[in-house]
Amino acid sequence: MYLDSAIIVKLLTDEDDSGFFQRTLDGMALGSSELSLPEVFSALLCKERTRRISRAQRTRAWTVFNERVVLKQIEILPLDPGIFGKARNLLETCHSRVALRTLDALHLAACDLSRDFPLCTTDRRMREAAEILNIPLFPESLPLS
Repeated sequence: MYLDSAIIVKLLTDEDDSGFFQRTLDGMALGSSELSLPEVFSALLCKERTRRISRAQRTRAWTVFNERVVLKQIEILPLDPGIFGKARNLLETCHSRVALRTLDALHLAACDLSRDFPLCTTDRRMREAAEILNIPLFPESLPLS
């Protein structure tokens, strides 16, 4: 299963739907692209800056993430040159129906090229693009109960 960075943050911090993802994804083979490294760190810094987590919680979450990567609980897929061309194609394919962001297109391209399905995301634009591209999604529908 391919995780977007926001799902990784849900696994590391307390958000409304964190419990669902922590329970459901426990023990599953998980992957994400190298993009998740700076994106997760940035999201944790934002949570600290907005006082949703403390510095100690941010540091601990980042340590846990890195431990999961080292232990291959989350496999990090390299951003090879083919991903950039694929992302450009996905942006063009989706552009008239979904205003796909660059980093989201790179995540979608990494997921598609790695065939690490389903894509686990709660991001509306990524989900709409994945449906256009016939990329399986988890969870199958939103909102979560």
